[in-house]
Amino acid sequence: MKRSTKVLLIILVVLIIDQTIKFLVKTNMYFGQEIKMLGLDWARIHFTENPGMAFGVEIGGQYGKLALSLFRILAVGFLVYYLRYLLRLRVPMGLLVSFALILAGAIGNIIDSAFYGLIFSDSYHSGAIASLFPADGGYAGFLHGRVVDMFHFPIMAGTFPDWVPVWGGEDYMFFRPVFNIADTSITIGVLYILLFQRSFFSGPRKPQEGEVEVAAEGPAAGIRETAIDGLGEPHPNGAENGLDIPEQELPETETEGETKE
Repeated sequence: MKRSTKVLLIILVVLIIDQTIKFLVKTNMYFGQEIKMLGLDWARIHFTENPGMAFGVEIGGQYGKLALSLFRILAVGFLVYYLRYLLRLRVPMGLLVSFALILAGAIGNIIDSAFYGLIFSDSYHSGAIASLFPADGGYAGFLHGRVVDMFHFPIMAGTFPDWVPVWGGEDYMFFRPVFNIADTSITIGVLYILLFQRSFFSGPRKPQEGEVEVAAEGPAAGIRETAIDGLGEPHPNGAENGLDIPEQELPETETEGETKE
C-alpha cells in the first residue's frame, strides 16, 4: 500500500469516528446531559457545545467565531500542502501519521463550525434534543456552527486549602475540559512529534570543535562530509577514507653555483 494511501485512510477513519460520535450525541442527548462510561464517576459522556477552540476554550462574539473558522480553514490548507511536501521527501512514516492525525482533527472541527448550524436545530438554548434537517432551518449560518464536545474525565476534584496562595478556598477539577475525537487526534499528533520526531526539525548536525564541514561536489553533490583538522580534506578523486596524505617536504639541496664551505 502506498504511503499516501495510508495517510488518506488515517484521515478518513478519524473523520468517520469523530463525526459518527458527534451525530449520535447531538441527536440522542440534550444539552448538558451526562452518561457514565462503564459506571465510572470519573469517565463520562457529557454533551456540550462551544463556539471556540479545542477542549472547550471559547472565543466570544460572532466576529471572533468567524475569525476562528477562517483561521482553521487556512491551517487546514497549510497542513494539506505540507503533508504533500513530506510525502515527496520520503520522511519516516511516524511523522506522516502525526500530521495526518493533526489534519484529520482540524477538518473534523471545521465540519462542525461550517455545517452543523445549517443542518441541526438548536440544542444549546432550547434544552431539547436536536433534530437533523429541521423544517425551520438550522440554528446558525455557514461557519457559525458550534463544535460538539462529549468526553469528560473529572479524575480528581476538591477544594484548595485556604493557605494556598491565589487559589486558596477555590474548587479545582482535573481534568476539567470536555473534548471530542478531533481534539484527541490533534493532541496525539502534536505530542508524537514533540516526543519522537523532534530531530526532523532540528536541522543538519553542526560540526563540532576540530571538524570542518565540507560540501561534496560532482556526482556526490548535496552530500556533506566532515573532515578533521590535521588529517586533511576529502580527496577530489575519492581517496580512501576521503583524506589526503600530506606530502612530505624534501630537504633543501644546494643549487648550482653555490659552493660548500
